[in-house]
Amino acid sequence: MCGSELQSLPAGVQRVARALAALGHPHAPVMLDSAARTAQEAADALGVALGQIAKSIVFRRLPDEVAVLVITSGDRRVDERKVQALVCEAGQSLGRASADFVRARTGFAIGGVSPVGHTHPPVTLIDEALFRFDQIWAAAGHPHAVFCLSPRDLGVLTGAPVHDVTLR
Repeated sequence: MCGSELQSLPAGVQRVARALAALGHPHAPVMLDSAARTAQEAADALGVALGQIAKSIVFRRLPDEVAVLVITSGDRRVDERKVQALVCEAGQSLGRASADFVRARTGFAIGGVSPVGHTHPPVTLIDEALFRFDQIWAAAGHPHAVFCLSPRDLGVLTGAPVHDVTLR
């Protein structure tokens, strides 16, 4: 992506594009014509299966106020108890993250939280359900922006462990 093209993108997308380039990822963010705030909207806009959307769910770990990012397939629901067992020690718990908390901790608005390019790196988990697909799409810092990758790439880019963190 050329410098002038990058400057025309929203700030969050620019941050993701720079992070992807620095990590050697071959695919730059793509701007969609319509918003993809939900996994279903993203799947519809891209013409892919709902499960191919790597949705980002942010939790608030209490009492230390750490952001916990769970990246899972768009067709799955996160099991908060499984996540809590993986990221919380005695005396800690998971809570819902408000829109303000998400923006303050990640630098992104809900609907555009990318797996990379965070202003404050969260504790991140990747759900194993994403590995059903060869190609997935993740948010790229704005509700209109996504980027293509493989589940393996997601692990390389984030350094996050893979676990079963969804409801059965």
